Amino acid sequence: MTKCEDTPGEKCAVFGIRSAAEEVFDSIYYGLYALQHRGQESAGIATFSDNKIILYKNMGLVSDVFSDHLKNDRRLPGRSGIGHVRYSTCGSPGIENAQPMVINYSGGSFAIAHNGDLVNDDELRAILERKGSVFTTTSDTEIIAQLIVKEHLRTGDFIEGIKSAMNYLRGSYSIVILKEDRIIAVRDPWGFRPLVYGRSDKAVAVASETCALDSLGMQTVRDVKPSEILVIGDTVESHYGRKDEVHHCMFEYVYFARPDSIVNEIPVYEVRRNLGRILALEAPVEADLVVAVPDSGITAAIGYSQESKIPYGEGLMKNRYHGRTFIMPGQKQRELGVKVKLNVIKSEVLGKKIVLIDDSIVRGTTIKRLVKLLKDQGAAEVHVRISCPPIRHPCHYGIDMQSYDQFIAQKKEVKEIEKQIGADSLAYISLEGLVHAIGLPEEKLCLACLNGNYPIKEEQTKLSDI
Repeated sequence: MTKCEDTPGEKCAVFGIRSAAEEVFDSIYYGLYALQHRGQESAGIATFSDNKIILYKNMGLVSDVFSDHLKNDRRLPGRSGIGHVRYSTCGSPGIENAQPMVINYSGGSFAIAHNGDLVNDDELRAILERKGSVFTTTSDTEIIAQLIVKEHLRTGDFIEGIKSAMNYLRGSYSIVILKEDRIIAVRDPWGFRPLVYGRSDKAVAVASETCALDSLGMQTVRDVKPSEILVIGDTVESHYGRKDEVHHCMFEYVYFARPDSIVNEIPVYEVRRNLGRILALEAPVEADLVVAVPDSGITAAIGYSQESKIPYGEGLMKNRYHGRTFIMPGQKQRELGVKVKLNVIKSEVLGKKIVLIDDSIVRGTTIKRLVKLLKDQGAAEVHVRISCPPIRHPCHYGIDMQSYDQFIAQKKEVKEIEKQIGADSLAYISLEGLVHAIGLPEEKLCLACLNGNYPIKEEQTKLSDI
């Protein structure tokens, strides 16, 4: 899969809610709206009403996909429902892979939405096809759904079917399922992707991030635990599938999660500010102004400024109407695209030594253009500081960094990268600094894109049969 920008991309977000007294369409809509940063390609909502699942999904942002439903009061009815936003990628198949998906079979029907990536999807698909399953999409979500169907029919119980399916799934998955009027949340045994649940006086909800619950005025209860199957009906029940060693994705803290979210009981804002502070201690420099690459570097830049005592300023102004997937062919057009997206505030940077903070470098093309923009507008020096160690390995668990040729740090040392991007100096935070900033033991984190140590070993993905 080809990445559109020189920034990592996440695949999607999920949301589910069950209310004892109210229709849930608006709650799902605003929950997804709060999670829009995790996916901008498509959006969908499925609700349960009159003993059937009602689904609507389409390509585009949440506000575009459901604008007619809100303007003309065509809200999907029901007091239980799930929603999904999907991450936009270059050349992605489109509407056939939009979610939620509705599955009809002899055991009934259910809607399912999924955040993550399986690493044994090809093998599972081949086994299921040999056993008669027919697939209509290229999505991992349909593989999970078909596996649940098979195991439900075999065991005679839907929750037991999910438990059994988890024995064969390898990779990252945070799932919401709408089965009749129940919401079922499932998190993989490694806990790669976040999933939380919360409540209000009238409703119980699950979401990819706490910011979605906050937007609805709901109280976060706790994280859905790794390997947990949380069943939300008239009561909330907890079941567990197969267990494994927990490895939370470090990039949720560095980049993906909204700064106001709490992931695995750790406030994301505090982590990013700590990253900046540690970076200032590890890589100090004499400078006049700390400038962030908006929006990804802002919190770390604040931390760097606080620790270094170098003033923080807005040297770069972002066009708020510029999408994350802005694409232009050709070098000249791409350079113009950067100028449209980010403009230098000349009065702030003229004649000054700048510390430019960002969360990561993938290919190095964007940071190179920003260094040039700052210098073209009169910055005396530009010192680049990155709040994540060098990314050198592909991610197999739901981040769109899937080939070694994407990473400038895989082929070049720091000094070589520094020269290539035109910076007066370049420094990354250390791996130890990153782990300290997050505050979890290193063995509880997935750091595979940094050190190549993948939590799921190849031998674990091999299945003889289902």
